[in-house]
Amino acid sequence: MRLLIIGSLEGHITQASQIAIARGAKVTQVDDIERGLNLIRSGHGAELVMVDIALDIAVLVGSLASERINVPVVACGLHNDAEAAVAAIKAGAKEYIPLPPDPDLIAAVLEAVVEESNEIIFRDPATADVIQLAEKVAPSEASILILGESGTGKELMARHIHQKSRRANQKFVSLNCAAIPENLLESELFGHEKGSFTGAVARRIGRFEEADGGTLLLDEISEMDIRLQAKLLRAIQEREITRVGSNETIKVDIRLIATSNRELAQEAAEGKFREDLYFRLNVMSLTLPPLRKRPQDIALLADHFARKYAVANGVPLLPVGTEALAKLRAHHWRGNVRELENTMHRAVLLASGPEISPDAIQLNPAPRLNGTDIMAEEIADAHSTEALVGRTVAEVERELILDTLSHTLGNRTHAANILGISIRTLRNKLKLYTEQGVSVPLPGEGAAA
Repeated sequence: MRLLIIGSLEGHITQASQIAIARGAKVTQVDDIERGLNLIRSGHGAELVMVDIALDIAVLVGSLASERINVPVVACGLHNDAEAAVAAIKAGAKEYIPLPPDPDLIAAVLEAVVEESNEIIFRDPATADVIQLAEKVAPSEASILILGESGTGKELMARHIHQKSRRANQKFVSLNCAAIPENLLESELFGHEKGSFTGAVARRIGRFEEADGGTLLLDEISEMDIRLQAKLLRAIQEREITRVGSNETIKVDIRLIATSNRELAQEAAEGKFREDLYFRLNVMSLTLPPLRKRPQDIALLADHFARKYAVANGVPLLPVGTEALAKLRAHHWRGNVRELENTMHRAVLLASGPEISPDAIQLNPAPRLNGTDIMAEEIADAHSTEALVGRTVAEVERELILDTLSHTLGNRTHAANILGISIRTLRNKLKLYTEQGVSVPLPGEGAAA
């Protein structure tokens, strides 16, 4: 994970940097916002920016937004500067870290923002088979398409392939196509020239140039608008790109990995995804099995997450009891590993006694889908189902979406995974609700059940 720290932080910068480096981050530090922006524009990039609240965070966030640069910002400051912390969050910072820095807090923020870990934890033969195949093709230069349901660990597998490739010492650059608005995605991919659109105050290097010599991951590529797919196909075929607002072609040398939670062959057959792009990407494909089809991984992952969140929350480490484990194994896991992680985080907080008991395991109902519409079926028991009579499907769908979002503390990606819909569909729904005057939980809001 690449971390950019902006500001001096009154001497605490060295300690914060050392903690981040110890947690696996590659850290760059500059003293002011303009130098930070220039570093990001130049293609050195960052997956997370930590900035001193003494600086003008509103200017930083506003510049990133106007220049179509998508990178999360976290504010840092002294414990007693509460007003500045509130102002930083209002200005657009995702989190606030008090200083002097706490190692566990910095680790939690880094993980929550970028969710990066290169360790694949597995025991089930179904997982082992996929990893064996991935490691066999990793040294090649072939494009790889990784398929699987949301939450199965596709990005984790992509990073594993990069680490086993001949480009392991070069950059690994990731772009979540579902997380970037359509009007920003072209600039994010190919970069832009100064003056190419309102807010383009300087040249910006895109992800293709940033990944030159290394690996570029296009996560959830099926969410990309089909009109942009034509430009992507040309870039892959010709190994050259053109920045937005320029006629100059730039050669790039990348190894491409793409992921999707959809059946791309079917999407291509239905005209929802370019068939020629599908064949270009699908030189080699890997399909990650859902968690319900690799049951031996459940106990191992449950124990891993129990340890992780016991440390993160400063609570005693408790073993997962036999009855609790049986409850976990019987669940469908529509949200796969991400859902299991959330479940174990709750269990660690709720557990009491000598072990994690079934009472601490609070599972999510699995909504049924009709296209992208969520049907109000199997939401609860018979009594609550009777209470739904007389309400429209749209009303029940809205309540289920908002309850799930509250349950995930406003985390859009986790909510979409639990609901079994794409992040784009979820965002469109939330935009509609906001326009209707409905209160939508912000990231960090809500209450975990």
